[in-house]
Amino acid sequence: MMLLNDINSFKKELDDELIHNILPFWINRMQDMVNGGFYGCINGKGKVIKDAHKGSVLNTRILWTFSAAYRLYGNKEYLEVATRAQKYLLKNFIDKKYKGVYWQLNHTGSPSNSKKQVYAQAFAIYGLTEYWHATGDGDSLELSIEIFKVIEEYCFKHKTNGYVEALSEEWQPIEDMRLSSKDENMYYTMNTHLHILEAYTKLYSVWKDTNLKGSLRNLIEVFLDKIIDKDTNHLNLFFDENWKSSNKKISFGHDIEAAWLLNEAALMLEDKEIIERVRFKSNLIANTASDGFMSDGSMIYEYNPHTDNIDKERHWWVQAEAVTGFYQHYIQHDNEESLIKAFNCWNYIKKNLIDKDQGEWYWSILEDGTPNINDDKAGFWKCPYHNSRMCMILNNKIL
Repeated sequence: MMLLNDINSFKKELDDELIHNILPFWINRMQDMVNGGFYGCINGKGKVIKDAHKGSVLNTRILWTFSAAYRLYGNKEYLEVATRAQKYLLKNFIDKKYKGVYWQLNHTGSPSNSKKQVYAQAFAIYGLTEYWHATGDGDSLELSIEIFKVIEEYCFKHKTNGYVEALSEEWQPIEDMRLSSKDENMYYTMNTHLHILEAYTKLYSVWKDTNLKGSLRNLIEVFLDKIIDKDTNHLNLFFDENWKSSNKKISFGHDIEAAWLLNEAALMLEDKEIIERVRFKSNLIANTASDGFMSDGSMIYEYNPHTDNIDKERHWWVQAEAVTGFYQHYIQHDNEESLIKAFNCWNYIKKNLIDKDQGEWYWSILEDGTPNINDDKAGFWKCPYHNSRMCMILNNKIL
């Protein structure tokens, strides 16, 4: 049984990790003083790749992280980094003609891939709304609202009730809609819907618009009715236009992340009926996500029940979401086993994932127990989002 002083010690360690390791890495190593914004990549060996492409997801996740950290701690240095991200987003990533955000820029700040990935639009809303929350900057909130309206106009398909994965610069259909090379080229994905849900929850916390409320509730219904597998309570990942699932892999990190994000969305709506439905279902999701835990406290990446193939790589974001999600499950359901899971996973992170020499976390720990230094330390997908959010949520419930 974990006592109150154990929990307080746990939270203090997370606070120290954020303030003394994660945030300083991004402040000291990622700011591009020549071309503006932030470098596109620091590789796994710690080398800055100065000519790497700059991703919109990286920039908006930096924006969210440092805006939230400034709101929580009041450190002016955090505000400076958040403002740097906000200004670079407005100047370089925003499409002034067709609206929304470009997917990718070259290292000098010109669009190198101008498609409109809906996942990226969601993170623009998420980051800009948090910046408004931290600073009261009206332009950021106005832009968040504009992007919400653009998503609803071009990306939401009324006939089949979902958000298409990607469109062209001019918001027209494109053949390759994949978020990354690891993903299937499908019309709808769990991942994009999850982060639209997250972004709309954040926006609704500061803008109580009727249409936004309806869209947020509908997203919750989509998860309950279409995305969560009714037999297993895991999340299905990829779907055609008619919501037929094409992939039966289990992504344990997404399971536990969805469990707590769905709860937060339902609570934001303040609707007792939807809160109870989500509370019941998210409890089932969290319980099934527990299947991904290993005896050392870590959570594995994926499992394919059809081939019995287990991907035992311990990705940084999966461990961070396990800590966040199971702690939230403990709060929601007074489930002490979940608290112990969160605590044990944090112990695994401390012992294995944190780079004590160069700062931040490794991309992953390989199945043989060694750090993965072939994938980025910081980059297109390796951002200060999952781990920073873990530290902030467990300490002060910042969303």
